[in-house]
Amino acid sequence: MSSPSPGARRLNGLHRISSAVIGLVLWGFGLLGLTDNLDFFSTTGQPLLGMTTNNLLSAISLVFGTVLIAAAIRGGRLASTVSVTVGALFLLSGVVNAILVNTPFNPLAFRMPNVIFSLVVALVLLTLGAYGRFSGRLPDDNPYAGRQRHVTDADGSEDRDQRLPGTPEDVEAARTLAETERLVAEGGGTAEQRRMLAEVDAIRDSGERRDAWRRLTERGGSRT
Repeated sequence: MSSPSPGARRLNGLHRISSAVIGLVLWGFGLLGLTDNLDFFSTTGQPLLGMTTNNLLSAISLVFGTVLIAAAIRGGRLASTVSVTVGALFLLSGVVNAILVNTPFNPLAFRMPNVIFSLVVALVLLTLGAYGRFSGRLPDDNPYAGRQRHVTDADGSEDRDQRLPGTPEDVEAARTLAETERLVAEGGGTAEQRRMLAEVDAIRDSGERRDAWRRLTERGGSRT
């Protein structure tokens, strides 16, 4: 089994770190609230770190903090999925509780600073959790490109292979193609590499382009 590409490792690290940091922040807020012996269902709450809280909100913060930290430890696709899900829940909480502020129906003792905090957390989790995952055309080495997607090229034909390379040979071909493109773009590369790139540049379909590059490199290696 081939090892993850550097891009995949960086993306995984971003999702894990962002999930862990927000989880730790929520854990800290929840622990401080619980140690203050607050009322569980108070609608007014007590001041804490510029916001207000009660034991119910503190307990919920601990639960979500634990979920985010656990997802960060697990890593991979789970960290991204959990971040986006929790972010959506915090966004919903911010909107709903903004309506309930200063009413008797305020079980989490929210005030406007709580609403702002909830929306900020939602923005961070949604942005970083979705980063590199939800895109129209993901690169070949992106870990979230692993499902076949029907994409139409500019000429109207279907791009048959917008997905993560399925074999070690495909992965290696995608990697060497990207490295050669970068090298030539920076003004380097050999005449043979530039000639090979010129051949595959005319191919729009990414899968066919990768296959053509693999054939060219295999042909070049067989001549050495």
